[in-house]
Amino acid sequence: MALNPQRQAGAAQIELDDTDHRIIALLRADGRLPYRSIARELGLTEATVRARVRRLEESRTMRVVAVTDIEAAGYGMLLAIGVQVENRSPEEVARELAAIPEVFSVNVVVGAQDLEILMVAEDQGALHRLLQDRIANMAGVRRLTPSLAVNVLKNQPDWVPFHDGELR
Repeated sequence: MALNPQRQAGAAQIELDDTDHRIIALLRADGRLPYRSIARELGLTEATVRARVRRLEESRTMRVVAVTDIEAAGYGMLLAIGVQVENRSPEEVARELAAIPEVFSVNVVVGAQDLEILMVAEDQGALHRLLQDRIANMAGVRRLTPSLAVNVLKNQPDWVPFHDGELR
């Protein structure tokens, strides 16, 4: 299963040691933490931290990104939508769905649906326009099965499965 095809195509797998894990943990807590502060915290030189972060980024093991709070950005609705596709490949429809700004995750899946998307909408009017005018009328879309999140208990975009000190 390929979770990140760009990682497979463009970068080598690297072994992570305890120092790498500690750097990642500090950057997870504060992605803007200066290299000097990380170095001080871990008892390393700033040059060592800079080189390790560069190695983690170049291998695509780690990315430091900003994560926007969807409510603070003006989106009051979060939806998971199952999409059944016909007369067109799921990958083609997925690429078209991925171009919609409100859609932030597109997955080709197996099961009752061909695709699963995660999207946001400002309000019911915007949701209606997105679902009815844009997505339902898209070539190849046979059926939509939307699910509206009524209470988000966990949304952890920085989650990565670390086990026994190894990235899996």
